[in-house]
Amino acid sequence: MSNIELKGFSAASSAGLPPVHTWSPPFCGDMDMVIKANGEWFHEGSKIKRPAMVTMFSRILWFEAGEYFLVTPVEKVRIQVEDAPFLVTGWQWIATEQGRAIELVTQTEDVVVLGVDCDFWMASYQQEERPYVSMRYGMSALVGRNVFYGIAESLEQVVTSEGVGMGIISAGKSYLLIKDE
Repeated sequence: MSNIELKGFSAASSAGLPPVHTWSPPFCGDMDMVIKANGEWFHEGSKIKRPAMVTMFSRILWFEAGEYFLVTPVEKVRIQVEDAPFLVTGWQWIATEQGRAIELVTQTEDVVVLGVDCDFWMASYQQEERPYVSMRYGMSALVGRNVFYGIAESLEQVVTSEGVGMGIISAGKSYLLIKDE
């Protein structure tokens, strides 16, 4: 097991994301850290209870070749992710240049706009259909049940490359949720 060295990570990252895509540190081993399917983060078997700590770790999360890593300018450690590393916990309609759009907020304070910064899809996890959105560096976020139900109240008729049915339109992009038979 490895403990990640945070000396090379600036606390100023709260104003934005650190440039992890520019870092190429050496792989230093595995860390006993797991992001559970419900969005909770665990280290050495104990839940990380401080939201600020989870948010800090999420800022240095990197996805590569199907695996997840925490990276700093000087080291890279592998962690485990059961499903998606992020969880969407809030949403609202906003106005954008592309029209009315859904702004999504994760438990780690990431903010993305559906149709601008991310896309939406349904996928199966342990034989359950779940909603997801794309996130930075090829990662994804599970859309929390309460958020999904709130968004589902805005269903309308859509036509997409997957077919015709009920869905949502955000920033001018249509997302099919229920395909017509």
